[in-house]
Amino acid sequence: QVQLVESGGGLVEAGASLRLSCAASGRTSSMYGMAWFRQAPGKEREFVAGITRSGGRGYYADLVKGRFTISRDGAETTIHLQMNSLYPNDTAVYSCAGGVLPTRDARNYIYWGQGTQVTVSS
Repeated sequence: QVQLVESGGGLVEAGASLRLSCAASGRTSSMYGMAWFRQAPGKEREFVAGITRSGGRGYYADLVKGRFTISRDGAETTIHLQMNSLYPNDTAVYSCAGGVLPTRDARNYIYWGQGTQVTVSS
C-alpha cells in the first residue's frame, strides 16, 4: 500500500504565496509519476502539475504556468508545489496523486491523499 499526506494549505489574500508538500510512504517503488490536482466546489477535479520519478521534468496546466512550480526531493518520495501570485479562482482542495506513469488524467492515478484546503480571498 501507499499513503500520501498533504500539508501546507491555508487562507491567504490574493497575490500571496503558499507552499504545499506531499509525503509518500509505503510500497512506493513502482510509483514513477506524481502530480497535484485540485477541485473547487461544484467543479470537476483538474490537473495542476506533475513530475517524473527523476524529479527533472515538471509539467503544468496552462492556467498555472509561470506561477506554480512542482519539485521532488531527491532523498525521499516527497513532492512540493510552490504557488505564487495566487488568485481567488485558485481556491480549491489540492490533492496529491501517485501512479505508475506520469499523466495529466486523474483516472490514471492509483493513490490519493486526503487533500489540503487552499482559500484565496479577494
